[in-house]
This record gives sequence, C-alpha cells and structure tokens, in this order.
Amino acid sequence: MNLTILGCYAATPRTLTNPTSQVLEMKGRMFLIDCGEGTQVQLRKNKIKFSKICHVFISHLHGDHVYGLIGLISTFSLLNRQQDLHVHGPKGVKEIILLQLKLSNSWTGYNLYFHELEGDEPQVVFEDEKVIVTTLPLKHRIYTNGFLFQEKPGERKLNIAAVQHYGIETCYYQKIKSGGDIKLDDGRVIPNAELTFDPPQPKSYAFCSDTMYKEDLLPLLNGVDVIYHESTFLESEAHLCERTMHSTAKQAASIARQANAKQLILGHFSTRYSSIELFKEEASEIFENVHLADDGKVFNFDY
Repeated sequence: MNLTILGCYAATPRTLTNPTSQVLEMKGRMFLIDCGEGTQVQLRKNKIKFSKICHVFISHLHGDHVYGLIGLISTFSLLNRQQDLHVHGPKGVKEIILLQLKLSNSWTGYNLYFHELEGDEPQVVFEDEKVIVTTLPLKHRIYTNGFLFQEKPGERKLNIAAVQHYGIETCYYQKIKSGGDIKLDDGRVIPNAELTFDPPQPKSYAFCSDTMYKEDLLPLLNGVDVIYHESTFLESEAHLCERTMHSTAKQAASIARQANAKQLILGHFSTRYSSIELFKEEASEIFENVHLADDGKVFNFDY
C-alpha cells in the first residue's frame, strides 16, 4: 500500500503548493482521490502512469478538489486512452464534466462512467476480489464524503515443509490456500492450520477530506491502519472551524486516537501559517504517530 501526495494545501494553488489530490496504490489497483488544479502536472512530476488510473474518487465539488478533473479527462483523450474511466463523486459531477465536454466539443474516445452519490449513510462504491471502498459521510459546507479503502483478506500461505512432509500433491495446493483441510489416503484429516501460515493482515486507509470534527465517524474508522484527516487550522484559529466547517490539527489527532488508528497523516493546510511543522507539533500532543502530507511526498505502508 503506497500513497503519493500530489497536493495537500487548502484554497488556491500557489507556485510551490497544490490543492488536494493523491494517488493510493492498493493490491495492484491505483486510485486517484480528489483532483484539484494541476493534478495532471503533478502526476507527470511523480512519474505516475495515466493509464493505470481507472477509478477517480471525488469527495466534494469545491474547486480545490475537482477543478483538475476536466483537464485530466481531456488529456486522457489526447493520449488516445482506451481503458474505461469511472468517476465516483457527489451528484452534479456528471453535469459539470459533460457540460464542459459538450461546449468544447471534446467528447472522449473512451468510456466514461459516472457513479453519483447522494446518500448520508456509508455505502460501498467500489468492490472487486481484492479491495472494497466505502463512503465516509463528512460534515462540510456542501455535500461531502470521505472514502475508506480496505484490502480483502488474502489467501493463506502454504507451509511447504508441512505439505511435503505429508506427501500432498500439488493439485491440492489451491484448496489448501483457500482454507481447506486435507484427507490423506490413510484416512487421516490434516487441519489447514498445520499446512498454512496466516496471510498478511489486510491494510486499510481512510481519506477524510474537508470536514468539521465529527465523532460519529469513529465506528467506521475503528482500527484503521492510516487516516488522512484534514487539518486546515491550528487551535489558535479554532474559532474559524464553525464558519468554514474545517478541523484543527488537534481535532484530527483526537479522531485518530479515539479510532485506535495506527497512523495519522495531516493535510489540507491553510497557507496562513509559516511552517506545516506547527501542525505536527500540535497533533503530537494528542496522538503519537503523526505524519505531515506534502506535495510529492510518498508513504509506503507495506510493513
């Protein structure tokens, strides 16, 4: 599981900072999460292949999270993309994109699918044999969702020494990896636990985009490996959270601690502050394992 931060700053882009966008690699899948201005340039800078992105998840329709999407979709066409592209986002994202494609007469040469969201309860928006993605209803000035990405449990690992000891033929290996016991020719039943090792613990990643402090997220986040949580302000500006519906670094750390998360990544920093290290200092008073997002930063979670 790898996370590449393409942009993690609030509000308007600057010469050295970009609005929200990131790429999550999980079980061989590559997911683009939010798509602020400059996303396609950041993808280039970080040498991420456009062709590997087949699913885009948009948290909400504020410009700093979606204005890069039409450019990326158009560039895909210029590159003669053939793969389908799925966009998961709030109701309205389809209208925004199709209007721009219509008025610029820039229809895609590939299939473009929109999966629009309206519900206020968690819902599964993507699932295959390896990964499941569920919405995390957030509280912001407009309809907003975070996303919880979870690996599904993998196959059990063969204990080759044990398998060979019992003389089990290779044609039974898949059954064993799938959790089955084996009955030998002499009638003995060898339990699966003797023939396999546990698979790696499935990993999980929660993307909590723009939101106020929201404790009812905690049951959905319980035990998550990594939380990315917005931290627009420091506590000195906590009075701004009610009006803007954002969070402080301290509030993000409180969510991580109560959710028993393993790691916390802070992002969506207001550019009013002189250093993003201030956010880590504040959050670390509440939660120990704190990291700072920054444009171009890569996190590897294959521990």
